[in-house]
Amino acid sequence: MIKLDRLSKRFPMRQGYKTVIDDLTAVFPSGKSVALLGRNGAGKSTLLRIISGALRPTSGRVLSTGTISYPVGFAGTFHPQLTGAQNTRFVARIYGVDTDELVQFVQDFAELGRHFHMPFKTYSSGMRSKLSFGVSMGIPFDTYLVDEVMSVGDGSFREKSTELFAERRRTAGAVVVSHSPPMIKAMCDMAVVLENGHVEFYDDVDEALEHHEANMKKPRPT
Repeated sequence: MIKLDRLSKRFPMRQGYKTVIDDLTAVFPSGKSVALLGRNGAGKSTLLRIISGALRPTSGRVLSTGTISYPVGFAGTFHPQLTGAQNTRFVARIYGVDTDELVQFVQDFAELGRHFHMPFKTYSSGMRSKLSFGVSMGIPFDTYLVDEVMSVGDGSFREKSTELFAERRRTAGAVVVSHSPPMIKAMCDMAVVLENGHVEFYDDVDEALEHHEANMKKPRPT
C-alpha cells in the first residue's frame, strides 16, 4: 500500500510558482497494477519520482507498507561515468541483492551487448530504458513504478518485457504510465486520472480512459 498524505509539489517559475501536485491525498492499494493517466505536463513523471523518493515534495509525505522501485525509464537513476554493469552492481548494493546475480540477469535480459560494459553516458535513450527496466525487474520490489518503458525496443523485446512484467505482477503491485490504451488495458487492474494536481480513481480502466480522452480534448490548463 502507498499512501500520499497531503502531497504538494511546486516548481519556481520566472514569476511565482507552478503547482504540479496540489494537496493530494490518495491510496494506491497493495498488489494492484494502477494506470496513471494524464496529459503531457500533468505531472505523472513528477509524481512517480516523488513516490520513489527520487524527488522531494514541497509539502506532505509518502507512506508505504513495502518496498518501491525507482521509476523505470528514468535516466537520472544511473551515474553517467559508470558502465551499465557497474551501475547495476551499485544498485544491487543499495537494495541489498546479490550483485553477480543481478548483473547476469540484466546482461541476459537487456540485450545491450558490448555496450553493457561501456559508460552510461554513451547510451541512447532506448538503451538507457532497457538497462533501467532490466535492473528494476531483477529486484523483487513490492511495487514497481513504470514510465513508458515498455514502448522501447523492437517487437520481440517489447513482448519479452511485457511477459516479464506480467510475471512480476503476480506477487507485486505497480503504478504504470503509458500512452497506449491497449497496453494499459492488458497490464492494469484500475486507473487514476491526474489533472490540475488532483487524481480521480477508477476501478473500471475503460471508464478512466474515457475521462482521460475527454480531458485531452479540453484546452490545456494555464
